[in-house]
Amino acid sequence: MNQLPEIIRNIERVASDVVQQAGTFQAAILADVAGRRGTMHSRVAPVHKRMKLAGPAFTVEVRPGDNLMIHAAIALARPGDILVIDGKGDQTAALMGTLMLSACKKLGLGGVIVDGAIRDRLELLDLDFPVFSAGFNPAGPTKFVPGRINHPISAGGVTVNPGDLVVGDADGVVVIERAKAAAMMPLAVRKVADEATRIEAIARGDTASAWLPAALRAAGMLKEGEVL
Repeated sequence: MNQLPEIIRNIERVASDVVQQAGTFQAAILADVAGRRGTMHSRVAPVHKRMKLAGPAFTVEVRPGDNLMIHAAIALARPGDILVIDGKGDQTAALMGTLMLSACKKLGLGGVIVDGAIRDRLELLDLDFPVFSAGFNPAGPTKFVPGRINHPISAGGVTVNPGDLVVGDADGVVVIERAKAAAMMPLAVRKVADEATRIEAIARGDTASAWLPAALRAAGMLKEGEVL
């Protein structure tokens, strides 16, 4: 019986033109058009609110507090890839810091997402490289426990497959399956246009939500013919 290797080197990535377009949208817009799913837990947040990223997921699974496989992933990832690391949400030791993240930037990676702790927060603010994590801890990691690269993982409570579209900004991270990412782009364009129209209406004084009465009736909060 053939088994998948623990380290998968070649993956199918979301198309580069889709990544480029996705990077122009807020994570919130993409989450809405993707059915309000695929968003990571808010513990996974950018080191600075201005940090943004968009790219194909290059997935890494590690044991809590050990970063051996992250070093291997850095050596294998391609420019533009987003390292998405399942650190089990552990915050007792940092999985990455300035040295590793500087290498990621030098290699042209698109960013790093760690469901676990990192360190060197102030230095990372100066690095100008998008990093999202579940927290910070000054303790360093071990480097000897096996893990996996480019297998399906769970990060921030979301399933992430290698090559999936990953977009992150001040609101957090959204993951969209590679196969459906392209189809989400025209929906996102329409969503942005619809919201712009609504903002213009609000500015004119139209603050009422047209859908609200029907929703309240469906919830049994208003009787037929009754208004707020």
